Amino acid sequence: MSIELISAFIGLILTLMVFSYLIGDNPLFRIAIYLFIGVSSGYAAAVVLRSVFLPRIDLFRSSDTNQIILAMIPLLLSVTLLAKFSTRLSWIGNFAMAILVGVGAASAIGGALIGTLLPQIQASMDAFNIRSAGGGSNAFFKLVEGSVMFFGTILTLASFQFSAGKAADGTIKRYPIFEGVAWAGRIFVAITLGVIFAGVYMAALTAMIERLSSLINFARQLIGL
Repeated sequence: MSIELISAFIGLILTLMVFSYLIGDNPLFRIAIYLFIGVSSGYAAAVVLRSVFLPRIDLFRSSDTNQIILAMIPLLLSVTLLAKFSTRLSWIGNFAMAILVGVGAASAIGGALIGTLLPQIQASMDAFNIRSAGGGSNAFFKLVEGSVMFFGTILTLASFQFSAGKAADGTIKRYPIFEGVAWAGRIFVAITLGVIFAGVYMAALTAMIERLSSLINFARQLIGL
């Protein structure tokens, strides 16, 4: 048997094990999930070892003192993180953990600002560029599209405003104007979530069709043998 046929047979078995979840949670499905998690974790560990750890170790072979110092800093910080396994010595890794959390939070905020918020603002501004539409009905539709994008962005952001005040009966209620804005913003949020869900569903459906197609092709290969 060729390697391609063996790979196809293993893929068939794993696919059937995953599809067995349709009849309920069972050991075959769990084995397939454990294999997937284990292989993914092993692959990630191999990538980290080859792309991150080993290149840093190679820096110690350099004759440049600055390179050696730069290699020792992350190595020492990573070693201090091992102290987190002990309750008494866990404080040693607090500094390295603080750096990880701080840099991670800054990267996430910077990525959201530069990669999402600013492009959204720029896209909302570009949507009002009627000159690029060439005039006529195209300019009108361009203006409508820009208005929907602009007010959709504003209303969605405003829907997360939770300022509230006391009503006459002493209960805490959101101001009526914020309540109306939040209601309109939730419509855009619902539309967005619906589109995202549809995209995820279509991606999952495409993957399922691909697996079913591979099963059919494997069956044809067996019949051909």
